[in-house]
Amino acid sequence: MFKFLKQVTDYAKGSVEAAKYIGQGFAVTFDHMKRRPVTVQYPYEKLIPSERFRGRIHFEFDKCIACEVCVRVCPINLPVVDWTFNKSVKKKELKHYSIDFGVCIFCGNCVEYCPTNCLSMTEEYELAAYDRHELNYDNVALGRLPTKVTEDPMVTPLKQLGYLPKGVIEPHDLPKGSQRAGKNPQDIVNNK
Repeated sequence: MFKFLKQVTDYAKGSVEAAKYIGQGFAVTFDHMKRRPVTVQYPYEKLIPSERFRGRIHFEFDKCIACEVCVRVCPINLPVVDWTFNKSVKKKELKHYSIDFGVCIFCGNCVEYCPTNCLSMTEEYELAAYDRHELNYDNVALGRLPTKVTEDPMVTPLKQLGYLPKGVIEPHDLPKGSQRAGKNPQDIVNNK
């Protein structure tokens, strides 16, 4: 008889504990239901990267002295530097420079340790491609000037928390009927 009562009390304790965990889960769910969405309408709105953002690397071919410091400080020996030695002037001549952004970890060591400052980080983060071999940028592609989010006339640049009303930092407890910054996607499509 005592064994049966012990099983019943253990079952009741387990049920109460399970109900407590389910209640905690529902509390988190209901808390998130009150929040506003933090979604950026991506093709039409883009977040402005911070000034220390590490995006695509920009390369200036004329400044490079082919010292290969960037290759030595790279954790994965990524930049490919191809050069020849010119005996008449006793200097290295750079022939080819490339970086594979499919492998790059954007650590910024190459930019930091470059003695001639021919490498710099840009705020470009749209490096998507259908083929991974398209992510291997040569010196021509690396030399292309970066495009800034704020200069694109088709895009509404947003800073972080730009969707919140002025003076509000937390997404909780917003005034009823407050609109997010910018237009809704359906309004943009209907205006065309």
